[in-house]
Amino acid sequence: MLHIVLVAPEIPHNAGAAGRLALATGARLHLIKPLGFSLEDKYVRRTGLDYWRDVDVHVWENFEEFHAATDAGARFWYLSTKAKRGLWNAQFADGDYLVFGCEGRGLPESMVFGAGMQALRIPMKQESTRSLNLSTAVAIVLYEAVRQIGI
Repeated sequence: MLHIVLVAPEIPHNAGAAGRLALATGARLHLIKPLGFSLEDKYVRRTGLDYWRDVDVHVWENFEEFHAATDAGARFWYLSTKAKRGLWNAQFADGDYLVFGCEGRGLPESMVFGAGMQALRIPMKQESTRSLNLSTAVAIVLYEAVRQIGI
């Protein structure tokens, strides 16, 4: 099982779309507080449609609590436009955690730069756009991992 981790997501549509992607691939969705919305928000439910109740979603108070609850050998991939290593160079494995930052700020630089080779970026044409929509980024990375390991 793959894990999608959204750190402090701000937009309910993105969390709903990530939940739908999780359900479609058998992944687990982890939401790290603070959340910029309520999980009861109609936009989360609307984006997740009637599937939201079936999403394997876990909500955590902070990243430290979440990280402490994972297995000691768990692998984390930190996705950021600030990362040097491209997504296509990663070798994903079952059980991996795909960690994404919030829409407005992304992941903290200390988290990205501290991750070394586990920090990845999605290739984009230079000077084309600052970043991709969060749920689009989740879909790209998640389905590359699924392509590599299968579901």
